[in-house]
Amino acid sequence: MTKKEILEIVERENIHFFRLQFVDIFGFMKNVAIPRSQIEKALDGKMMFDGSSIDGFVRINESDMYLKPDFSTFRVLPWRKKDGRGAARIICDVYKADGETPFEGCPRGNLRRVLDEAKKDGFTMNVGPECEFFLFSLEDDEPTTITHDKAGYFSVDPEDYGIACRREIIETLEQMGFEIEASHHEVAEGQHEINFKYADALSCADNVVTFKWVVKTIARKYGLHATFMPKPVFGINGSGMHTNQSLFRLDGSNAFFDPEAPLQLSDTARQYIAGVLKNARSFVAVTNPLVNSYKRLVPGYEAPVYVAWSASNRSALVRIPAARGMSTRVEVRCPDPTCNPYLAFAMMLNAGLDGVRSQLECPASTDANIFAMTGQEKVEAGIASLPGSLAEALDEFEKNPLSRATLGDHIFEKYLEAKRKEWDEFRMAVTNWELDTYLGIY
Repeated sequence: MTKKEILEIVERENIHFFRLQFVDIFGFMKNVAIPRSQIEKALDGKMMFDGSSIDGFVRINESDMYLKPDFSTFRVLPWRKKDGRGAARIICDVYKADGETPFEGCPRGNLRRVLDEAKKDGFTMNVGPECEFFLFSLEDDEPTTITHDKAGYFSVDPEDYGIACRREIIETLEQMGFEIEASHHEVAEGQHEINFKYADALSCADNVVTFKWVVKTIARKYGLHATFMPKPVFGINGSGMHTNQSLFRLDGSNAFFDPEAPLQLSDTARQYIAGVLKNARSFVAVTNPLVNSYKRLVPGYEAPVYVAWSASNRSALVRIPAARGMSTRVEVRCPDPTCNPYLAFAMMLNAGLDGVRSQLECPASTDANIFAMTGQEKVEAGIASLPGSLAEALDEFEKNPLSRATLGDHIFEKYLEAKRKEWDEFRMAVTNWELDTYLGIY
């Protein structure tokens, strides 16, 4: 899309407000809203904002920063039409005060850098995430963990209390250019999943942050709170973001497919799997970024905690879906939807490429149910476990050189500092569980 085409849409749709969107290093969407009179200036990349007000960005003496729009992300906002006047958004990269230098703390710019490095190896990355979420009731405009539906996996109305909300979410996303492939009620009460078509890694990361924004916005219209929190309720399934990914060669062919190889997986695919398994214990600090993330990553539920791969076994960290040819892909099952997709995709890509660049040998697939294996059987099979807490994940993240190389010094250090602080706050907090368990008997 060109500037001229955008301005034509602005005129035709009577756009009066324009949102310049970007994300911080934790994946939270931010925006600067401007009136119609400033749209041309914004499209020329001349809009500035105070970067010192964003956690993890810059110090107060370095505050002036520019927002450079990516024209391909321009979208009209279907729910913002009022009195004939509309609103639109565009996603931006963050630049330093000189207006020419990309800001090293911009997650979107960082993913672009990692993708450019992959191109030097002859690869592009396609990603297809599966984002799960819960719909809960609001009380006095505050979120609860109460849901009125009694539905389960693939249930239909009237058991599926959120079906009308989910339908409007899908319609809104389609109006914004998403190709929705499927939607359904998930395993837990109040839990849902909407799948949209894969895309190149940068576009897909844009789609993920847009998807979460739309889901939360439409849910509010129905008096509901949408949460992507990994484990909001004890004892039921948590929400994941299974991430399908593949490498394509620059000629457009799928680098993971080899019709003559075992399972029709190429050497590149097996090396990529080996790299993912090698680096999984460190990249989960980014793909599973919360204290709460590790309440989901426990044995006994569908979330995988064992560092292994299989063509069919859903208890393994890496699964190979059945489709082949152009659809040959690797599904990494541990991420959850609270991650910053720009950072998560970069970490998983470089983890896999570490295996390709080093020509790592892929371990044998694990086709037995790992949940049913004894500890000794897992040791004998060489199956490690993912970290059991955010603190353990951060230790693995910090000591792996791939983490800093992937995120760059700025994001690596700011992210680690913030997440260490988050863990310390949790570690020192007195929880309701402690009060309920100890207060009356000690």
